[in-house]
Amino acid sequence: MAPKKKAKFEILKRTDNGLIDGVDYTFNDDNTINWRAMIKTEHLVPDRNKTSETDVTRLPDTQLIILLGGIKELAQIRGYTSVKYAIKCPSPDYVVTTCTIDWIPNYETESKAVTFSAIGDASPNNTNSFAKNFLGPIAENRAFVRCVRNFLKINIVSKEELPGESFPRQTGVSEESETGTLSPPYNLLEAAMKAKNVSLANIKKRLSDEGYEKAINELEDIPKVKVFELIERIKKI
Repeated sequence: MAPKKKAKFEILKRTDNGLIDGVDYTFNDDNTINWRAMIKTEHLVPDRNKTSETDVTRLPDTQLIILLGGIKELAQIRGYTSVKYAIKCPSPDYVVTTCTIDWIPNYETESKAVTFSAIGDASPNNTNSFAKNFLGPIAENRAFVRCVRNFLKINIVSKEELPGESFPRQTGVSEESETGTLSPPYNLLEAAMKAKNVSLANIKKRLSDEGYEKAINELEDIPKVKVFELIERIKKI
């Protein structure tokens, strides 16, 4: 029996600019990399809620969905040294994950390593009936794809970020109470405010004193990442 030939593996080699030899990069007019153009069509699908067109090459980014495989491929091409997750469960049916990626240096970052973070959350209110049983992994995937997309300036929503075709109705909740209920984590912030007698005006003044410039007319105007900080601060009052 003839001996099997050993498979040959090519070692990835990066240039001094942080680019991989042999990869066909697409560049913008300012010589930065056009990461959107680097997405292979096999990793793109039409958003059926927005279009009946099946040819993804004819669709604008707003009518496309990028698959997880495409996000992973872009992350590998860009290059990173670590991916870390911080997971919180503010309530039994709500999971929040922060994904932090340490990106390797390249010429776009002036040969400096960059750390970038993004959050992803999952609850029965933003997942479909099947996925609500896997809130942890969903929040993790959402945080990962948002971290990669935002860092690489890709404005196509990923499949992992979509809630599914429908939102499950919570049993035992009337239509009137549903329309007046805040979604997580804003409901947790509202509960903490009521428990400590903190008003929205108090929140607005505190944030303004700290240099926060975004207009806040209601709780849901506050970014989610800031909400968790506020909840912890209010609990200590």
